[in-house]
Amino acid sequence: MSIQWFPGHMTSARRKAAETMEFIDVVVEVLDARLPQASCNPLITELRLLRQRPCLKILNKADLADPVVTQAWLNFFNKQAGVNAVALSCKNAGDAAKVPRLCQPLAPHRNSTHKPLRMMIMGIPNVGKSTLMNMLLKRRVANVGDEPAVTKSQQSHNINDRMTLTDSPGLLWPKIEKPEDGLKLATIHAIGRNAVIEEEVAEFLAATLLVRYPGLLAARYDVVEEGLDGVDVIEAIAKKRGCLLKGRGGEPDMEKAAMILLTEYRSGKLGRISLEAPGMRDSVPELSGGQPVLN
Repeated sequence: MSIQWFPGHMTSARRKAAETMEFIDVVVEVLDARLPQASCNPLITELRLLRQRPCLKILNKADLADPVVTQAWLNFFNKQAGVNAVALSCKNAGDAAKVPRLCQPLAPHRNSTHKPLRMMIMGIPNVGKSTLMNMLLKRRVANVGDEPAVTKSQQSHNINDRMTLTDSPGLLWPKIEKPEDGLKLATIHAIGRNAVIEEEVAEFLAATLLVRYPGLLAARYDVVEEGLDGVDVIEAIAKKRGCLLKGRGGEPDMEKAAMILLTEYRSGKLGRISLEAPGMRDSVPELSGGQPVLN
């Protein structure tokens, strides 16, 4: 399945972001720590490089990602010119408070009431941009929801008399070239439900977990992993959790079982899991030794 999702408001959001880029000093790009490359929008990179703006890359939801793999991603991003990368959980007030301090060295000339540091939060949908905005301002100014594309327009606020912050809508790109990237984005709910088939996304996730974290599905759902593929895993979960279609002779409810797997992955109930590693996105290596880090 090739997933594409670029709602109409994203065209205007892209145009507005390009205009605002001229007047900001640092791009705060929020990524999902479980898939930092797939959640890194090439449009954002293109816009900031055009204006030669430095970038703080936040690997958000780090508490849900494999810490060994996350460190590998930090090493990868911190080698890039004009980039500082950090792993945080923006729901944590202490973590969020670090962001302005991390941005300041990227634009040391902007540090006064006459020249305040101007930051813009950017990223794909549902990675925690609005949560970060609310945490930094210590009040609810941006709508937050477990749905992609909640924020539809830019808004700017003063953090203090030396710092300003602009929040921007979640932005994807018009064509996702790698089908697996679309599936990865769907696993973290960065793509609208109208553009995906949840069963196929769950099958992809199950197949990935079989390779990257062998034993996890067996431990969580009491299924025998040997010889199973993604479809088999969803069927096994349906039977173990009693997800059966009424009046269908015990036929498994694959849709319901798929949502169980996706929901438990997204919430962290399966453990701290990363779906990709630097330089090896296609081979999904077992950087963590094949064992999930449990909360």
